[in-house]
Amino acid sequence: MPFYALLLEYEGTPFRGWQRQVGGISIQEVLEEAAGKLKRGAAATTVAGRTDAGVHAAGQVVALELAAAFPAEQLAAALNYHLRPHPVSVLRAASAPPGWSPRFSAVRRTYRYVILNRPAPPALAAGRVWHVPQKLDAMAMAEAARPLLGRHDFSSFRAAGCQAKSALRTLDSLTVTRAEETIEITAAAKSFLYHQVRNMAGSLKLVGEGRWEPGRMAAVLAAADRRLAGPTAPAAGLTLLEVRYARDPFAPPSI
Repeated sequence: MPFYALLLEYEGTPFRGWQRQVGGISIQEVLEEAAGKLKRGAAATTVAGRTDAGVHAAGQVVALELAAAFPAEQLAAALNYHLRPHPVSVLRAASAPPGWSPRFSAVRRTYRYVILNRPAPPALAAGRVWHVPQKLDAMAMAEAARPLLGRHDFSSFRAAGCQAKSALRTLDSLTVTRAEETIEITAAAKSFLYHQVRNMAGSLKLVGEGRWEPGRMAAVLAAADRRLAGPTAPAAGLTLLEVRYARDPFAPPSI
């Protein structure tokens, strides 16, 4: 069957997440239905990372199998036509290389978590940020984030429903920056545990409030006990920014 790589962005608010499920619409459902309209027959997708309900994506990567061939250069426009009015857009489409997997071939995933830190609630950014009205100390949050870098047992930041066999992960980058009223937490790793980024963000918020000293984050990590970490931050603030591959499926062919 014809095999394609797709680069997607979507607004996660109206969806129950990426994966098809009973009781609500999913991104997988609307994408496969759009693809099914291109040619007769079913369409199947696999994804780099299953985002939860309310989580957004600026650079999600999907593999698409179609029942019949379709010109790759026309595929993005055709899918976008059938995806309307859903807030999902195909940014790029390409023929996938042999043996490539959006999930298992990925070498780095980058997520951004955004906190709107001001007394007034969001209007334009509603559904895209975590609104925290009390002033947060972003420098203390950045200090607390540093011990999480590297390879650790991240059980303290792992959701109860996580199905990964091991909690060992290597966190390549974790930064906390402030730009006026916005605090951004950016995390990069080959892979993450279920809710790991949101759980780290919830703990860093406690540091920013002054309820935790920055050094407590290292102690919580070492304890490998989810009960000692902070709350899970709301889904609205999280966006999957980018998925990288050793062989970029969207790169132009070598001459």
